[in-house]
Amino acid sequence: MKELQAKVDSNEQIAPGIFEMTLRLTEGIDFRCGQFLNLSVGDGSRLLRRPFAIIFYDPSACVVGVCYQVKGKGTKLLSAKKTGDVLTCVLPLGNGFMIRPEQKRVALIGGGVGVFPLVSVLNEYSESDKHFRSYMGFRSKEYVNAFSMFNKRSDVTWIATDDGSFGSHGTAVAEFFRDYKNARPDVILACGPAPMLRALKSGLQERGIDVPCYVSLEERMGCGIGACLVCVCKRAGTEENVRVCKDGPVFNIKEVEL
Repeated sequence: MKELQAKVDSNEQIAPGIFEMTLRLTEGIDFRCGQFLNLSVGDGSRLLRRPFAIIFYDPSACVVGVCYQVKGKGTKLLSAKKTGDVLTCVLPLGNGFMIRPEQKRVALIGGGVGVFPLVSVLNEYSESDKHFRSYMGFRSKEYVNAFSMFNKRSDVTWIATDDGSFGSHGTAVAEFFRDYKNARPDVILACGPAPMLRALKSGLQERGIDVPCYVSLEERMGCGIGACLVCVCKRAGTEENVRVCKDGPVFNIKEVEL
């Protein structure tokens, strides 16, 4: 983990209220897919950095890419940043995803901005012997993004939208279970809103599917390093809390209450 200056290379809107930003760091980092950074918003009156999944890292240029959704005043400020603006960040944070050598068939399930941590999985394992089947869910056609990346690097990519305006009418989780017999995954990696992850967990239990499943949780974070305890959730079957930023954000789906 390092605190570094980050110069904005680009900052472009890719869907309504959703931006992709690339940042050039002052030095290199050790990065694993699924990790995140905490990024300043360039306003001294807003001291808390915002957590965003790192979608790619280019070690040759010390460049990272993040995607974010404009949801408040801080991210609104970020959306106005221009090439050359200087921010600060702490990275890399969290434990990230890891696919074991014997896990060849990988199912990726993402909903909304939850697709972005999964992009980093495709980037990290692009030259590997892994076979990906991807299931992505969005509100409507105008919010569909990262499709070309998933389509290029996955054997099959399914898109579902809440209103049926693109792909199938439904959810990414429903598409996954419809395709499960074809997919036969060795491991499942997922990220999205809590209702999506709850549907995935209950669907696996109802069908008696015991395939390893790891989820990246979306929680509001304060410090990003485990000190403030804003982002805690319950460890399944206990009264113990786990910190999403420090102990996660990636957990075995059986490990946490959703």
